[in-house]
Amino acid sequence: MTEIAEPDSTHSSGGGGREQWLTPGVKGIGSASFLADVGHEIPTALLPSLLTSTLGAPAAALGAIEGVSDALAGAARFGGGVLADDPGRRQKVAVGGYATTAVLGAATAGATAVWQVGLLRAAAWTARGLRVPARNALLADIVPASAYGRAYGFERMMDNLGAIFGPLLAIGLVAWVGVQWAIGLSVIPGLLAAVAIVYAIRRTPRPTRRDKVPLKIRIRAVLQDDLGRLMGAVAAFEVGNVAATLLILRATDLLTPDHGAKTATTIALGLYTAYNVAAAIASVPAGRLADRLGGHGPVLVLTGGVASFGAAYALFATTGSAIALLAVPFLLAGVGIGAVETAQHSAVASLAPKDLRGSAFGVLATVQSLGNLAASAVAGVLWSALSPAWAFAYLTGWMVLALIGLLLSLQRPSR
Repeated sequence: MTEIAEPDSTHSSGGGGREQWLTPGVKGIGSASFLADVGHEIPTALLPSLLTSTLGAPAAALGAIEGVSDALAGAARFGGGVLADDPGRRQKVAVGGYATTAVLGAATAGATAVWQVGLLRAAAWTARGLRVPARNALLADIVPASAYGRAYGFERMMDNLGAIFGPLLAIGLVAWVGVQWAIGLSVIPGLLAAVAIVYAIRRTPRPTRRDKVPLKIRIRAVLQDDLGRLMGAVAAFEVGNVAATLLILRATDLLTPDHGAKTATTIALGLYTAYNVAAAIASVPAGRLADRLGGHGPVLVLTGGVASFGAAYALFATTGSAIALLAVPFLLAGVGIGAVETAQHSAVASLAPKDLRGSAFGVLATVQSLGNLAASAVAGVLWSALSPAWAFAYLTGWMVLALIGLLLSLQRPSR
C-alpha cells in the first residue's frame, strides 16, 4: 500500500498551538479553490442568458441541463473518492479535474446548439466532481491533524470568496465583451487554479513507496465506528440543506408586493451576497475553534452550524417582508454553512483511516450532493403544493434530527 510521509509535527503544540499550518501548500490549495470558483461561477451565472437569449432555448432546458449535471457530479464525487485513496493518483486527479473543468466550462461559449451546451456542462461538472475528494485528501496530507480545522476553514473561505467575486466579474465581462466572450475568458482563472494545485502538490510530502493502491469501493470500512455515526447525522443535515436559490426566491416573493419584482430581485441578490460574505468570514474562526476544542471539536462546531441553519429556516418560515428581518436568516445561514462545511471536512480528515481518506471524502461529497438534491426537490414540491412556510418548516425538522444525531455522537468517547 502506498503511504506518504506525515507532515512535520515538530511545530505542533496542540489544538490551540501556533504550528505553521498556513504553509505554501495550504495557500496553493486555497488559491486553487478561489480561482476555480471564480472560473466556474462565470459560466454558471451566464448560462441562463446563453441558453434563452442566444440559443433560444426554453427555461425547461436549463433545468434539465443543471439537473443532469448535478447528478453526474454527485456520482463522480463517489468515484473520485476511490481514485483519491492512492496518494500519487489523487494528485493526478486533482490537476486533471481542475484543468478539464476549466476548459470544458469555457468551451460552452462556442456552442451553437442546446445539446452541445448540455454535453459540455455535464462533462465539466463530472470533472469537477472527480477532483473534490482528491483536493480534500491532498489538504490532509499537508497539515498536522491538530490544524485540520484551520486548514479546511481557510480553503472554505477562499471558495466562498470565489463565489462572491465570480458573479461580479461576470457582470463586468458581459458589459465589456458580451456573454459568449465572457464565458470563454473564464478558462483563465480555471487554468490558473490548475497551476495553483500543481504548486501545492510540489509542496506535499512525496509517497514513501510507489506501488499503486488497488481501485476498490470500501464503504463499510469507511463508515465504521465514529465516522459512520457522524455520517448519519451529516446525512440528516444534508437532506435539509436546500439550494440557496430557494432562499433567494423566498426573499424575492416576500419583497415583491412592497418593492416590485425588479427591485425585489436586486435586494434578494444583495442578501445572497451577504450570505456568501458571512460564510467566508465564519470559515476560518470555525476551523480555529474546532482545533482549539480538540477531540470532539469538529463535531461541536458542526452542531453549532446546524443550529444556526435551523434558526435560519425557522425564520424563513415565519418572517415578514422587512429587509432587516430578512437579513437575519440569510446571515445565520451563511455563518451556518461556513461552520458546517469546515467542520465536516475537518471531522472526516480526523476520523477516516489514513489509507481511506479519499473514499471517506468521496462518501461525504456524495451524501452532500444527493442530500441537497432531495432537499431542494421535496421543498419545491411542498412550496408549490402547500406554501413556502411549510417547505421551510420541513427543512427545519431535518435540522432538528441532525442536531439530535450530533448530540448523541457527543455522548461517545472521542477516538
